[in-house]
Amino acid sequence: MFQSVTLTVPARVHLGFFDLSATIGRRFGSLGLALDRPVTRVTVRRAASSSVEGFEAARARRHLDTLIRTLSLSAHYAVTVDEAIPAHAGLGSGTQLALALAGAIRTLEGLPLAPREDAVRLGRGARSGIGIGLFETGGLVVDGGRGSLDQPPPILCRHAVPDDWRLVLVFDERLRGVHGPDEAKAFRDLPVFPEAAAARICHLVLMQALPALVEADLPRFGLAIGEIQQRLGEYFAPAQGGVFTSPAVQETVRFLAANGGHAPGQSSWGPTGFVIAASQREADDLAGRLGREARIEGIRLAVVAPRNEGALIETTAAIEQAEAPAARLHHRR
Repeated sequence: MFQSVTLTVPARVHLGFFDLSATIGRRFGSLGLALDRPVTRVTVRRAASSSVEGFEAARARRHLDTLIRTLSLSAHYAVTVDEAIPAHAGLGSGTQLALALAGAIRTLEGLPLAPREDAVRLGRGARSGIGIGLFETGGLVVDGGRGSLDQPPPILCRHAVPDDWRLVLVFDERLRGVHGPDEAKAFRDLPVFPEAAAARICHLVLMQALPALVEADLPRFGLAIGEIQQRLGEYFAPAQGGVFTSPAVQETVRFLAANGGHAPGQSSWGPTGFVIAASQREADDLAGRLGREARIEGIRLAVVAPRNEGALIETTAAIEQAEAPAARLHHRR
């Protein structure tokens, strides 16, 4: 039996939806990739009474109460959210917090991990399944969109992202992406997504982006993702105020793309934007050139690596009070 469990989960960039209106069968469908940072880190300990502290404490408390009730747990837990992915920035913070807490409690209680079931239990995965898939495996995943079943979209494939690639994230911390009721309203109010556009995006994913990823061909991968992002940005523009949520992020991403960055885009509703570079040196050069030549106000850059592993689980034994070897998903405990 464990005394405590710490579970660390990666942020992700959402690279795009396929079909927003189910014009050719299933609705949504998406692809995204995991990042080595930022992360959400949750520690759960046994306690005399339940408590939650740290980042996103109110949201974590609601999840804790739901998990205790729906899993029929009788114990009490002290939860600490040690780190958290920025909320409403387009990096998957809500899903990863929910799955991290659920996974930590399940591990503490000796229950099998069940991220798809827990996503439903905690109100996640309504549109995209990539957060669930990346929790499990990292890398890049593709989900197949929502069909007739009331469950998160299935994961269709997963591939590792070349370790040398780097993402240059562009933050505008003055803004938040569309979320909550505003997000639901935006999806209701947007026009029907054109069937031809959905077909084009599906073709770009299957016949350009995925083969280029497997062959580590960043220029071709970047062309495919860039076109997907442009099409979706134009579609979402009425709801988010433009192709990008933040004009400053848009200006920055376009500068980086004009100077060698690949796959320019915005993750989900943003405001976080990104480009991909072939190496750490190229990413650092891009960031340095921006600082020397553009000096765009209100933005912050971060160079991050892809993460090709899912959640990291660390446990402390109840008797020895010593940290056990770190465990990762996929039976490597």
